[in-house]
Amino acid sequence: MSKVVLDVSVSLDGFTTGPDVREDEPMGDGGERLHEWMGGGGIDEVVRRQVDEAVGATVIGRRTFDLGLRPWGGTPWAGVPSFVVTHRTRQDLLGDNGGTFAFDGLEAAVRRAGDAAGGKDVLVLGAGVARQLLAAGLLDEVWLHLVPVLLGGGTPLFGGERAELVPVGEPGTGDALVTHLRYRVARP
Repeated sequence: MSKVVLDVSVSLDGFTTGPDVREDEPMGDGGERLHEWMGGGGIDEVVRRQVDEAVGATVIGRRTFDLGLRPWGGTPWAGVPSFVVTHRTRQDLLGDNGGTFAFDGLEAAVRRAGDAAGGKDVLVLGAGVARQLLAAGLLDEVWLHLVPVLLGGGTPLFGGERAELVPVGEPGTGDALVTHLRYRVARP
């Protein structure tokens, strides 16, 4: 059965983007620093490969889709179906890399992504949709890549939501001094 997993890089001060997110700077000012670890070797490379191998479908927030479509050149993972959470539905969109974007409400997007994932995980992209999923009890795990940088502003990860998280596995620190953490969302 598919798990709904938020896989996200976050600064030490809790931001998933830098300040001033905009079309020409979708990660905000300084936000690309959060993803530099993905080009590293050692543990960082192993973690990146595990994430890539786990993804069967994605659930994406509308703002993340709007800002990410151009830099991704299609779906975030080539050929992987992606479900955009939105109130403004539209016809499916075929990405340049063979993946399809479908547009739906929160619960329908998660259900459809789970069906499409083929037993693999549904990865969540976007802090806003992650908060919605957590509040709705639809988020199963959180995989954090804690980057040793203070951005001073940007998009906060969970901004006001409350949950109990249970560690899964051992933390690992990669070559870029990024700490990789995994948690299961505890159910009441």
